[in-house]
Amino acid sequence: MEPHRIRILVVDDHALLRAGLAASIGAEPDMEIAAAAANGQEAVELFRQHQPDVTLMDLKMPVMGGVEAIEAIRGECPAAKVVVLSTYEGDDDIFRALRAGAASYLLKNTLAEDLVRVIREVFAGGRPLPAPVTQKLADRMLVPDLTARELDVLRLIAKGMRNKEIAAELGIGDETTRGHVKNILAKLGLHDRTEAVAVAVKRGIVHIE
Repeated sequence: MEPHRIRILVVDDHALLRAGLAASIGAEPDMEIAAAAANGQEAVELFRQHQPDVTLMDLKMPVMGGVEAIEAIRGECPAAKVVVLSTYEGDDDIFRALRAGAASYLLKNTLAEDLVRVIREVFAGGRPLPAPVTQKLADRMLVPDLTARELDVLRLIAKGMRNKEIAAELGIGDETTRGHVKNILAKLGLHDRTEAVAVAVKRGIVHIE
């Protein structure tokens, strides 16, 4: 009887990367590509169709991002095994992906042999994390969470908006906006808005495209 091959769904919006992953994974005797998706919405649909053993998930994609796709897939299939493969290395990116249900988090500069090893470990029920990812996750756990509204304000600060513009955009008062900014700076341990944007981008709280 032929042994079970690990069936993998590859999700990335770059066709060249999908092809490269398919070539690397397809060369492994115990693995095969079940399907490939170009965005999170396609990933959810193809997961339903193919029920892969492991899903390789990018985070930054059009239509639906990786974290949202992980949440959708795991919402329908709590046993789904997802490995994030991303260029994002901020501690907040890592935290959100693992909170959504990812079993592992790898950067796209991961060596092919390490990638296939992690796929095998995740398929076997493991949750392997590289040491740098574990350290960043530990650092993130020491930082208070920003509320949803504080995140909205921070994203608008990153767009260069002043308090009055933010208040108008969100439909809140100037005093309320100032309070949110004060809380953001206090939680991040910073002194001004410029620092807040720099730290938010570095940690993956905000992405400036």
